Parts: sequence; structure tokens; C-alpha cells
Amino acid sequence: MRIFDFIKLTLGSIIAHRMRSALTAIGIAVGIAAVVLLTSLGEGLHQYVMSEFSQFGSNIISIQPGTTQTHGGNVAALSNVRPLNIEDAQALKKLSAVFATNTGVQGTAEIESYKRKRRTVVYGSSADMTEIFSFKPAMGKFLPDDNAISPRPYVVLGHKVKQELYGDNNPLGEKVRIGGFRYRIIGVMESKGQILGIDIDDAVYIPTARAMELFNRQSLMEIQVKYQANADVDELIEHIKKLLISRHGQEDFTVITQEQMLEVLTSVLNVLTMAVGALGGISLFVGGIGVLTIMTIAVNERISEIGLFRALGAGKNQIMIIFLGEAIVLASLGGVFGLIIGIGGAQLLAITIPNLPVHTPWSFVLLAESLAIAIGLLAGVLPASRAANLDPIDALRTE
Repeated sequence: MRIFDFIKLTLGSIIAHRMRSALTAIGIAVGIAAVVLLTSLGEGLHQYVMSEFSQFGSNIISIQPGTTQTHGGNVAALSNVRPLNIEDAQALKKLSAVFATNTGVQGTAEIESYKRKRRTVVYGSSADMTEIFSFKPAMGKFLPDDNAISPRPYVVLGHKVKQELYGDNNPLGEKVRIGGFRYRIIGVMESKGQILGIDIDDAVYIPTARAMELFNRQSLMEIQVKYQANADVDELIEHIKKLLISRHGQEDFTVITQEQMLEVLTSVLNVLTMAVGALGGISLFVGGIGVLTIMTIAVNERISEIGLFRALGAGKNQIMIIFLGEAIVLASLGGVFGLIIGIGGAQLLAITIPNLPVHTPWSFVLLAESLAIAIGLLAGVLPASRAANLDPIDALRTE
């Protein structure tokens, strides 16, 4: 059979049953649109979270108190676990591949200035925090490199705290009370907005030692280590572990690289994207059942036509190709309309809700259309096979 005749027969059959063909294509279109829209939301969320997570810099190792692994030994040894302290961070900074370290403690406290009060997050940090994270002061300067054990009572305000307490006035040099202690304002951080739902602007930064005193803590919550870009990470981790074990007497801490955190985050987001895509896949399955049903009806209606084709010399394979072609064309047209609806819906959501992360990669578009064609092929196999195996004489006798 010539290609031209095959196309003419296929399109002629689809056009001759416009309503039935349209309803079949709509079933596929709804499924494809759901897959594209949901995966666009999932991928948009994936990119948003990854960009939010990594915008504070790279080449960072986090060290936290306690261990995520279970070791054998005397249970009484748990009472001898040493907390992470400022001296640990100072020792780590002396490692050759380490660029900077930051000691982290946080909590909430009331901040008061000129009878204005608000409760906000207080971060205990060291002078190297701005070297580790891509976060700089917009006014004044960050915490100075003071004596880490007894630093001066300085504070750096987040952008939102500054606006709430001082409006457009310059707060540098003013004094505030944080948890009952007086601090002098030496800087205001640039505005960062919300990061993964946490308002970074609604916070203040004080020296770590004073934060530990304020919150009555004996241990740091975290030590961040920024290492040089050309450093061997695995080797650096071994050096960090050896140093801290020599200071603590045992491995009572957990070392987490930024790559490990990103891997965990990526795996969670990939599962989420697959889950929302699977929801759309249910609609595609229903659309495939629709193609199967319509093609089965088409074979039953055209038995005499099939008999005529066979009498004129058409082989089983040619009959099968004709009906498979109809199923694939129907599914492909439905896929195209579904892509238009899905991509258009995603763009409409992005316009109407600017804060909603939406992203439709071309790979998803091609995969969705390929999926529509595959569904048409699979759904058309059974009816096409039945049509090809009809007895020509019995088919011609059918009215």
C-alpha cells in the first residue's frame, strides 16, 4: 500500500466520524494536559527549592553535635559526649583547606528599642558568616573579628527588623535590648526575603558566645566550614573527623557536606515530581481505554469494508497497519491538544500567581507526546489484530 493511500484511508475514516474521533482525542488530551501541568508544577518546585537552597554559597560542610550512626560500647559513655564549642571551630579554621568557619546558635528573643518591641529570631554567628554565605550588609558592617569567648555586645539587624523598629531612619550606633541585654547596632543586612518559608529578614545577628549565654546553651547547634574550591572534600572530611575525635575523645558529631544535603533534597523532590506525574498518568490510562473502546467499535462497524480490502488483495499486515494508524493519529492529535492546554495552563498559572514556581522543560513535552503515541499504539493493537484476522468471506457476508 502506498503511503498516500494509507494517509487518505486513515484521515478519511477519522473525518467521517468527527464526533467520535473528537471525543476520543479529548480523552487523551485531558490526560496529557494533566501530566504536563502537574509535572510543570513539580519541576518548578524542584528548581525553586534547589535555587533557594544553594543561593547562600557553595563548598560548605556542616558539622552538628551528636551522631547519626549507632556504635557499640558502654551506654554510660553517652554521658561523656562533649558539646561542639567555639574552640572546635577555631581549631578547624587552622586546617590547610579551610577558608572560613562559622559557629551557629539560634533562638527567639524579644528585641526592644525606643519602647518598640517585637519578638524575632536571634542568630549567634561569628565574623566569618558573610565569607561563608552570600549574604552581605546593606548598611554598616557585620560582626567584627573579636575575642570569640568574650566578644563586644554588637548586633546586626535584618532588613525587616530595621524597618519595623526604625523605619527609614539610620539605626547605626543606636542601642537595643535583646532578651534583657544591651547591644549596639553596627549594621543592617541586605534584604533576602523568605528562604524555604523562613523569613531571613526578620532576624538579628549577635556574637555566638553572647547567643549561647542568652539561650543558656553549652553546645553550638552547628559549625559551618567553607573550604577552598580545589580542595579534596573526602580528604578534608577525614581531617575534620580526626581533629574533632582528638579533641572529643570519640566521634560524637555528624559531618554533612552540601552535596549530601542536595542529594537528599533532590531525591525527595524527584519522588514528588513522579508522584504528581503519576496522578496525570491515571487520566492517560482512562484516555487509552477510550481509544481501545472506539477502535473496537470501529472494527465492528467496518467488517464488510475489511472483507472488501482482503478480497482486493490486502494482506493481514496491511489491515493491521490501517487500524493501528488510526489509533496512533487519534492519540497523537489528542496529545498535541493536551500539550497546548497543559503548557497554556502552566503559563497562565505563572502569570496569575507570580510566586508559584512553574517550569515546563522541553524533555517533558517530547516525553508527553511520545507517551500519547505509545498509548495509541498499545490501545490499537488488539482491535487491529482482530480486524486483520477476520475471515475475508465471512467479512464480505456481514451486513
